[in-house]
Amino acid sequence: MPYSTFSTEIIIRPDDIDMNQHLHSTRYLDYVLTARFDQMGRCYGMSMEEFIKLGYSWVNTKTYVEYKREMKLGDTAVVFTHLDQLQERGCIVQFEIRSKATNKVCCNGWCEFVMVSIETGRSVIIPDFIIEKYSV
Repeated sequence: MPYSTFSTEIIIRPDDIDMNQHLHSTRYLDYVLTARFDQMGRCYGMSMEEFIKLGYSWVNTKTYVEYKREMKLGDTAVVFTHLDQLQERGCIVQFEIRSKATNKVCCNGWCEFVMVSIETGRSVIIPDFIIEKYSV
């Protein structure tokens, strides 16, 4: 089943820059997580706050990142994400970060997340109503 792709824009700030004067490698993943946080409420209709109220959270278990081009101070990153797989206890999210000015891919990859109970810290089966919300 193909899932929708959503985007979030993020302007690169001075504290995102490394000693080589380009976006620090760790910030790309920060941008992906920022975009997902934004998109959970805005695009899927179920924010992280709602997950927490229900006693759930998400844990990142695996990440793959491929760096393609540098980004610099003042550039705008456009972070595209979509569900690649929705599994019984988690999901795989594909991402791509493009330069808004050039539309060239600067970074891409995927993250695997597992839904956990806040109370126990253990993985849980994703309820059907959440699967329905995220199956867009």
